[in-house]
Amino acid sequence: MSGYVNKRLFQGFILLHILHHASETPVFGSWLIEELSEHGYKLSPGTLYPILHHLEEEQLLEHYDENVGGKIRKYYVTTEQGLAELNEAKRYLAELTKEIGILEV
Repeated sequence: MSGYVNKRLFQGFILLHILHHASETPVFGSWLIEELSEHGYKLSPGTLYPILHHLEEEQLLEHYDENVGGKIRKYYVTTEQGLAELNEAKRYLAELTKEIGILEV
């Protein structure tokens, strides 16, 4: 087994995690790396930041800069379009988990 399906699922789950957390409160890169690692996703900054930039290009996230201890930190928040995508993904995920018998929704 190549793990292809799991790899693709995990990629999507990472996006959902990011959109979810950024919809609740502004998030920054190192916090996301730590948070995602608690869920079994081992991401380096070299992997995470291109994902964040791509989500911005797709207008699913936006960022603002804040001075924290003399350093500029980028905080990311989910846009309205990002919230719509997240909610649609939640509906699909709920339908799928019900269909394949993972959870009763």
